[in-house]
This record gives sequence, structure tokens and C-alpha cells, in this order.
Amino acid sequence: MTDPDSTTTSDHAWMRHALALAERAQREDDEIPVGAVVVDVDDNLVGEGWNRNIAECDPSAHAEIVAMRRAGQALGNHRLVGCTLYVTLEPCAMCAMAMVHARVARVVFGAFDPKTGAAGSVFDLLADPRHNHRVEVIGGVLAEVSGPMLTAYFRARRGKGASG
Repeated sequence: MTDPDSTTTSDHAWMRHALALAERAQREDDEIPVGAVVVDVDDNLVGEGWNRNIAECDPSAHAEIVAMRRAGQALGNHRLVGCTLYVTLEPCAMCAMAMVHARVARVVFGAFDPKTGAAGSVFDLLADPRHNHRVEVIGGVLAEVSGPMLTAYFRARRGKGASG
């Protein structure tokens, strides 16, 4: 994992965009607030999304997958060579492996996920030398925003469940 101090102004701007998408996930769809953005090698937006698994009844519709699907359509290619994926939460194993298969160059994420994180917290699938592609990882970017957003969402959900 690369040191978060190596991030650029652009990395922070795209993460703020992903955080705005995470807010939309919660506000518009009552989904877990995770947002993702894919930018090409020239720093142009090619795909974005937020968690849609509840709304679409699709267990694979995580923010990263939604954003990569849109990026692939925009680029006309299932390979996202040279692209950077920004996501507000450390990718799970499914999303990490999709990034490997898509040949994403970098992933920049916000909050670490100590339960299912597959970019260094629980697993390190993106750097596994057994894969034919490795993804550069920068974690913890604007985690001070994304972490509390997720914590507040889950606290509110538990509160709803407890009161009926």
C-alpha cells in the first residue's frame, strides 16, 4: 500500500466527488453510503456510481462495480487500463478482484474496512503476486469524512431496527 501522503490535489478532489455520491446513495436510495469514481489516465471522469445492491436487488451492485461498468461502457472496453478508481470504503474481495480483472492501475480509498477489506485490512488481493495484475493502493484518503459517514449510517439503521 502506498503512503496516503503521496496523494495529489486531484486525488482529493475525486475523493470528494465520491463522497458526494455516497451521500446520494444514502439520501436517494437509503443504501449504505459508498460512492465510487473512475477516471482515465488523463484524469477525465469515465464512470461513477454508488451502492445499488438493495435498490437493484443485485448483490454485485457495489459502488465500485457500478462505476467500473459505466467506465467500461464509456471506454468501449472491459479493460480499464491506466484508470484510477476512487471509492469511499476499502474494497471487498468481489470488488478487488473485479479491479484486477479490469486491469485498473490504482485504487484510492477512504475508510478502512476491518471486517471485509480486501486492499490490506483483512486480505490484500490487489497486491497478491499470484495474480497476473497488481493494483497500486492508497488508503485512508479523507477517511476522516468517509468513516464517520458510514458509522452514522449504521448507528441510525440500528436505531430504526430497535424502535420498530
